[in-house]
Amino acid sequence: MKLYIAEKPSLARAIAAALPKPQKKHKTHIELGNGDVVSWCIGHILTQANPEDYDAELKKWRLDTLPIIPDQWQLKPIYQTRAQLTALRKLVKQASEIIHAGDPDREGQLLIDEVIDYLKVSQQKKQSMKRLLISDLNLPAVKRALANLKDNRDFMPLSISALARSRADWLYGINLTRAYTIHGQQSGFNSVLSVGRVQTPVLGLVVRREQEIANFVSKPFYQVFAHLITNNNEAFTAKWQPSENCQQYCDEEGRVLVKGLAENVISRITNQPAFVENVVTEDKHQTAPLPFNLSSLQISAAKQFSMNAKLVLDVCQALYEKHKLITYPRSDCRYLPKEQHKQAAGILNMLSSSTLAAKPLTIAQQASQADASLISKAWNNSKVGAHHAIIPTEKSANNINLNPFEKNIYSLIVRQYLIQFYPAYQYQQTKVAIRIAGGLFSANNKVELALGWQKLFPASKKEQHSQQQVNLPKLKKGDELHCQSGELVSKETSPPQSFTDASLLSAMTGISRYVSDPDIRKVLKDTDGLGTEATRANIIELLFKRNFLKRQGKKIIATDIGIALIKALPIAATLPDMTAQWEAKLGEISEKSASYASFMQPLTTTVSEMITAANQQDFSALPKVAFKPKSKRIRKRKTF
Repeated sequence: MKLYIAEKPSLARAIAAALPKPQKKHKTHIELGNGDVVSWCIGHILTQANPEDYDAELKKWRLDTLPIIPDQWQLKPIYQTRAQLTALRKLVKQASEIIHAGDPDREGQLLIDEVIDYLKVSQQKKQSMKRLLISDLNLPAVKRALANLKDNRDFMPLSISALARSRADWLYGINLTRAYTIHGQQSGFNSVLSVGRVQTPVLGLVVRREQEIANFVSKPFYQVFAHLITNNNEAFTAKWQPSENCQQYCDEEGRVLVKGLAENVISRITNQPAFVENVVTEDKHQTAPLPFNLSSLQISAAKQFSMNAKLVLDVCQALYEKHKLITYPRSDCRYLPKEQHKQAAGILNMLSSSTLAAKPLTIAQQASQADASLISKAWNNSKVGAHHAIIPTEKSANNINLNPFEKNIYSLIVRQYLIQFYPAYQYQQTKVAIRIAGGLFSANNKVELALGWQKLFPASKKEQHSQQQVNLPKLKKGDELHCQSGELVSKETSPPQSFTDASLLSAMTGISRYVSDPDIRKVLKDTDGLGTEATRANIIELLFKRNFLKRQGKKIIATDIGIALIKALPIAATLPDMTAQWEAKLGEISEKSASYASFMQPLTTTVSEMITAANQQDFSALPKVAFKPKSKRIRKRKTF
């Protein structure tokens, strides 16, 4: 008997629909017409054991018991899903072959693998296990996946990476939450100081941003523009570019801070001859951006529809599991396998009859103008891991009653897929360098030649304004012009902006921007940043639930408790450097270029050092609150 183990019931039903009939549906599994069985987990049905499961003495939080580092790691059944685990225990004994059908990511890989290990499945069965990778729940896609089973052993590095991350979260969260909570209680803050390897650096980002805003002092800066005229009385404007000798009067962004310097330039250039020093005109093209992964979709939805990350993820799950309109949504990949291009014509044909509205073109109009023969940079097998970018399936949405959120997200995914079948955006860019009284001035111009994929995107007000600007006159090197006058424009430096849903997600995915060490920054540029595609939304929501963050309109700011917590913690716990490096190492484990031990051994040392460092921290700034014992809830709280 073959046993298919899916990650959740919805996936199990999709698999069973593609397998022999007639079928008998039971509470815990589906019996197929040929005697095979499809069963399922219900997400994670096992969890890391609590400290007191290792030793009853560890139930009480005491500094002298830290750090807690298990000699032999233990899992235990989640109470609500014990019946399903019992059913799987019986089924794996009966099975002659097991097919792993977890979601196509490292968490999905571990979720089934850990059940197999916990149930002590024989080594022989483990060696013969197959891996079923499904990212589209529609029948044709499931059948294609069933015909292309892999060897589950090939995916063990993914499982080991997820296991290392799970244990690291436990070690870091359990130990540091206990250490800092105890110190906080000793200073009068009688509540839990939750610390996690991802949540705390995210909170630190927000706290530091608000501190920068509070401490910001606006400074005036000055720009100089030359109003020029050609021999044919064609007028245009060029901007002064301060020389290297002027940098002592500029800030780090090259903005002039001394008004007298700008006024001196104006007096020197007014009513003076000007000479064209160089003209560079280039035809350029910009190819379509890649299809979405989850983070890029969440960022886009936050910008366009003000949807928070958790809402976008929930909507995506509904579009994937309930409506079967999109492929697997918790993807960190923005590329597609070349094999998928064979389904492009069918998807485009389906979308060309869509009744869903969109701007500036309806989905039907977008699809009817697409060219299925085009192959964009998105189709790249070398960039695709266990899962690919989020794209629409071959199923039509015409007869499905989508809510407004679902329509918006589906439309975004469809458009990002359709632009892969549009030509490049083409434009001509001209850059002119002009010398006036020894000073260098520049003028730029951009002329659109072909909209290409950009015709699917409504122009912003800024873009509409730039399109209304007068083009530069025809100029060539050596032309003599006349500077009629100089113009001084005074501006004020602006404080950094508070985080929003979009910018906080962007910060988490592009965390290298917030790392000061250049060596670490270089390493982090190629990593996924803080958290994973599947966890970022929950991490942000967790910080709101714990009253560490709050919203002010679209702004995300830290609460007084969140600010006090970051001030009380050692700086290493609040910076993204360490946890982002962990993500890089976990990625290396999944790619077989690093080992489990090379990650876990240094981690245990780091945790011990941070517990010791807690003795030196000042917790006096924490508010004094009455203690409300919630020991059971505390033990079950996520601390990643």
